[in-house]
Amino acid sequence: MLVQPTASRPRQAVWSLGFRPFFLGGSLFALIALLLWAGVLAGALAPAPPGGMLAWHRHEMLYGFAAAIIAGFLLTAVQNWSGIPGMSGRALQGVFLLWLLGRVSWFMPLPGSLLVLVEGSFLPLVALSLARPVLQRRLRNNYPIVVLVLLIAACQWLTLAGWLHQDELWQRRGIFAGLWLVTAMMTVLGGRVIPFFTRRGLGYLDAAPARPWLDRACLLLGVAVPLAFATGLADTPQASLAVLFFALFALHATRLVLWHDRGLWRVPLLWSLHLAYAWLALACLGMALWHSGVALSPSLVTHALTVGAMTGLILAMMARVSLGHTGRPLQVPTSIAWAFALMQLATLARVILPLFTSLGVSVSALCWSLALLLFLRHYLPILLRPRADGMPG
Repeated sequence: MLVQPTASRPRQAVWSLGFRPFFLGGSLFALIALLLWAGVLAGALAPAPPGGMLAWHRHEMLYGFAAAIIAGFLLTAVQNWSGIPGMSGRALQGVFLLWLLGRVSWFMPLPGSLLVLVEGSFLPLVALSLARPVLQRRLRNNYPIVVLVLLIAACQWLTLAGWLHQDELWQRRGIFAGLWLVTAMMTVLGGRVIPFFTRRGLGYLDAAPARPWLDRACLLLGVAVPLAFATGLADTPQASLAVLFFALFALHATRLVLWHDRGLWRVPLLWSLHLAYAWLALACLGMALWHSGVALSPSLVTHALTVGAMTGLILAMMARVSLGHTGRPLQVPTSIAWAFALMQLATLARVILPLFTSLGVSVSALCWSLALLLFLRHYLPILLRPRADGMPG
């Protein structure tokens, strides 16, 4: 356990480690952003950010919401990896303020070039903050994490360049390449924590068997997907990409089978992780079918990935990490189990119901919002208060 000198500890617990402000701020922002988007779709609201609401929605849910949670997790985890105290205090406040400024800049009268600079500075700064301790300790196993953050940042710059030049194709390529890079990040982090959390959560003392070949295959093929999107290869159905996505589906499904234990279905902190990862595998299967010529809506597949896999894994990880890093028992109340269940319902409503009724999007938004509200209701005081065990962090 790392112990900061008393004089260096922030007075307010929320600035003690990166997970606190970014889990809290990211969740609040996601809730507001989704309700705003739902209001636009219903015709009740008509905000006019530069480039239009679709460009704003696509950018902000990925490079605003998801990027915040990734930053919070990694800025916390790098302390455990390196043994060097993580970012806290004024430095953390500065990085969080930059992220927050990026969220409000869409609705401020800023020159386009300045908005791009504000939006595009956050992820490179996070990557730099990660790289220092990782390189200092020569943690080669974590070099890919830093590279992935930089690649996600590059995709954001591609998206912003498309926005600045009013090029829809650049924006789409930047968004989808960034989304599948986040998926590759989920593959790396999920491969580390899901089997570990599962073994610990079920009381097993031994570690899950290491399968480096499977981890490397998931990462290498996972990075090939965003490369295809960024270069335009994935703009239209391709037989080669069908093979790639079928291979990824097989790899992720293999992982799920190897990680599975019947006891996990009794533990909400575990089944929420496994179901989120299952949506990742299903999204790969959906993309494989689309590239094979099956009449399947890419939008439905994308939302299986963004709602079911990405947001589902985010919610489950925030719930588990927030307890562990605040010195609290790794147990959640019934309300959080309902939050996990509502996120699954939100995914089903967004992916399945639109095939039968136009109400699918509205039902999904309602379930999604309720899930985040339940999370914030329980975790807001946890994220704002000091650790229960009196330790720093």
